[in-house]
Amino acid sequence: MRRSDFDYQLPPELIAQRPAERRSASRLLCLNPDGTLADRHMPDFAEMLIPGDLLLFNDARVIPARLRGVKDTGGQVEVLIERVQDATHALAQVRASKPPKPGSKLLLAHEALVAVVEGREGEFYRLNFETDDLQAALEQHGELPLPPYIEHPASSDDRERYQTVFARVPGAVAAPTAGLHFDDSLLAAIAARGVETGFVTLHVGAGTFQPVRVDALEEHRMHAERLSVSAELAARVNAARARGGRVVAVGTTVVRALESATAEDGRTQAFDGETRLFITPGYRFRAVDALLTNFHLPESTLLMLVSAFGGYERIMAAYRHAVAARYRFFSYGDAMWMPARAAL
Repeated sequence: MRRSDFDYQLPPELIAQRPAERRSASRLLCLNPDGTLADRHMPDFAEMLIPGDLLLFNDARVIPARLRGVKDTGGQVEVLIERVQDATHALAQVRASKPPKPGSKLLLAHEALVAVVEGREGEFYRLNFETDDLQAALEQHGELPLPPYIEHPASSDDRERYQTVFARVPGAVAAPTAGLHFDDSLLAAIAARGVETGFVTLHVGAGTFQPVRVDALEEHRMHAERLSVSAELAARVNAARARGGRVVAVGTTVVRALESATAEDGRTQAFDGETRLFITPGYRFRAVDALLTNFHLPESTLLMLVSAFGGYERIMAAYRHAVAARYRFFSYGDAMWMPARAAL
């Protein structure tokens, strides 16, 4: 398939600029196994789960990864942390009129934080910050890195709402947005259904917003993201499948984490490392049986993953329906539920 196969027409006004008034107030488009569509709402999601299901979330926490300032030569600069490596070092995207040279300094957050450019690692710069606790410094001086299609500056409301209620492992620079729909009342309703829950950690990188630049999908190199699947969770995934329960992923990040941790024989194992897994139509899913996800950008790797799971024709038809029905799209938008993956 080609990148252009995943294009669709989206009126700009359907790109959600703010979250719903309540987390669980979003609409929910259900893609039924028989191919029909149903317009529902997120509070209905609990009743769509079956006792014995294992519902999995991503507990990554978004860090205030954006820093603005000037180069020591005076030019404006914007830094987006991709990965905190240790107490003083990070990999980052650096936007400036001229690329900063190794050895130069970046004076960030009104000079409250200074970084020395050490060099390049692929598309990222390696920065050495003059601090003894970079994570704490980002919390104090950084901005929440809202996606590029959200047009307002990050506010205190975004600091709360662009974060899941179960976020606990800092390191992501973009939210696992399917999890944004869950609040305490919805989680309680799910527990009352007798549904087990669990957590993986996948730190979404800024690369998730990078466009696919080649038309032939086999030529695309997927960005790397860090993930962790514990041995305890792997055992629970295997036990759920052994008893005939569904493994339900909340978001594409959970899909990528579980599929990266699952062998060809269908056994999920502990995994702590990086993944570059690129899922496109034709992929054989080994771990995930059902998926809740947001609506994704045209020609994006996430839309390709969802099309692999739900079936290309069915997903593109569902997106056309969502546009016609005025669903809200992308990170702060509505959700889609696929209770069964497509048969290859």
